[in-house]
Amino acid sequence: MPQVVPNFSNSVKLKYVKLGYQYIVNHILTFLLVPTIIGVTIELLRIGPEDLLNIWNSLHFNALQILSSSFLIISIATVYFMSKPRSIYLVDYSCYKPPVTCRVPFSTFMEHSRLILKDNPKSVEFQMRILERSGLGEETCLPHSTHYIPPTPTMDAARGEAEEVIFTSIDDLMNKTGLKPKDIDILIVNCSLFSPTPSLSAMVINKYKLRSNIKSYNLSGMGCSAGLISIDLARDLLQVHPNSYALVISTEIITPNYYRGSERAMLLPNCLFRMGGAAILLSNKKRDQYRAKYRLMHVVRTHKGADDKAFKCVFEQEDSQGKVGINLSKDLMVIAGEALKSNITTIGPLVLPASEQLLFLLTLIGRKIFNPKWKPYIPDFKQAFEHFCIHAGGRAVIDELQKNLQLSGEHVEASRMTLHRFGNTSSSSLWYEMSYIEAKRRMKRGDRVWQIAFGSGFKCNSAVWKCNRTINTPNDGPWQDCIDKYPVHIPEIVKL
Repeated sequence: MPQVVPNFSNSVKLKYVKLGYQYIVNHILTFLLVPTIIGVTIELLRIGPEDLLNIWNSLHFNALQILSSSFLIISIATVYFMSKPRSIYLVDYSCYKPPVTCRVPFSTFMEHSRLILKDNPKSVEFQMRILERSGLGEETCLPHSTHYIPPTPTMDAARGEAEEVIFTSIDDLMNKTGLKPKDIDILIVNCSLFSPTPSLSAMVINKYKLRSNIKSYNLSGMGCSAGLISIDLARDLLQVHPNSYALVISTEIITPNYYRGSERAMLLPNCLFRMGGAAILLSNKKRDQYRAKYRLMHVVRTHKGADDKAFKCVFEQEDSQGKVGINLSKDLMVIAGEALKSNITTIGPLVLPASEQLLFLLTLIGRKIFNPKWKPYIPDFKQAFEHFCIHAGGRAVIDELQKNLQLSGEHVEASRMTLHRFGNTSSSSLWYEMSYIEAKRRMKRGDRVWQIAFGSGFKCNSAVWKCNRTINTPNDGPWQDCIDKYPVHIPEIVKL
């Protein structure tokens, strides 16, 4: 009888084989250096002190050689430390929490939709279906102007919302950090769809009487990923301006952008976008490294705007009745997937351990040389990060990234709960997610956080942070009064 070949997958737990492989590859330098150091030490002990002294005396050095060598070493060290990028610290941040008077439960949202779109019941039904599957909860908020029937999107109302969101966030951040207005050296405000004159950054300067030599920037039209673009801009500015503070404001003003037409593709943002904003304080001061929450490790930006479909997949336009809104293309998720793939290709070598990079490289070579039909290896980003903050753009966005990155439910919990509690707050959603992780006491010293955001254009941007210190449960913040009831179960469909 022929001998039966044992099933290797059943006889050995492949999980532990993979763990062993990862440990060996990731610590290969240690395995090589330790025996070498031990061998050198044993040889030195065997030679003895007298032989070592004889060897030293046999070497002839004159004063010029010693001075030249010392000068060379000092020069190389100086060049290295001068060219080394400055460390950028996230001292603290604050997220805006809307008042309960702005709350929009499903019943209120649908009642307003029926009254505003009374001549178009199909559009009302469409909004109801979207809301049922959106993943939003009953406590999301919209600005006061949208509570009127019909809504009143005046310039004064839009400025009022901007002042409430931005000033409240800054005041809270200043209370947390002890920051004074005169301490701010760089100011960056990003708001995609509301860009008044004077700008929102000028509004902040006027309110807090900031210095006349402040470097201020106002970013608009850059979508939900603009928050990480602002972080990238702040990082570049802090590299060339030593001993400085940068204040970054990320928000989206809903008031002037609430669509009042009946085009289905343009009604979708009404169902998802809600009030929100965040103020972030960055520093390059060495003394802040001990009190700062995080250190910025990497920012990677991917822009697919050269492709026409990608450029127009999130597009502000007028409908057939001349009403302005944001048109979300059906190809949005496909384009987002392509942008994510490009972003991952860039960020992977920066963050992945050697074991994952080696597997990816071997698979790539195998597909190129042996068999193009080999399944591509998807790197395990859970080896590189402890926490994931995925832009809470909608349930479909979170589902797609969870599937593509092979993440667990806990890894995307912060994103799903942020969408449920606050809705899509655009560029500031990443900070509500970070705050959720902190409020759950999950952020420990040394933990790495990956923030991923998507935006019109089309863009996929990533930021990697490393936790500086274990963060205890904050006494304030947007989750203060509700963190104990989260996570909650979010059904696939909420029948309205």
